[in-house]
Amino acid sequence: MTNRFDHQTSIFVISDALYKIMSMVIFAAIIILFYFAVEASGKNTIEKQQESLESALERDIVQCYAIEGMYPPDLEYLENHYGLTYDKSLFFVDYQPIASNLYPDVTVIKTNN
Repeated sequence: MTNRFDHQTSIFVISDALYKIMSMVIFAAIIILFYFAVEASGKNTIEKQQESLESALERDIVQCYAIEGMYPPDLEYLENHYGLTYDKSLFFVDYQPIASNLYPDVTVIKTNN
């Protein structure tokens, strides 16, 4: 008499070698997906930092004009008098004053570091 659980009626049987290869491929795919997720997260963080810097510059420029009646003469003025700080190795800020009563031309550029 045979045990009903010993009888294998499997249609699809995976060999041990194929199972090991499939396991390695799935593991490599998970590692690759994790790497791309971390990289995308880093890019998103830098974009958010740039947006934050642009809004801080705009806010400080307008605040300076409201308090002093003139736009800041240069970027260093904003850093010294209004507490503007940013990562200078990550962003380049091009600040071009036009006149004391005209809004300056400000551009924030991400450097290739």
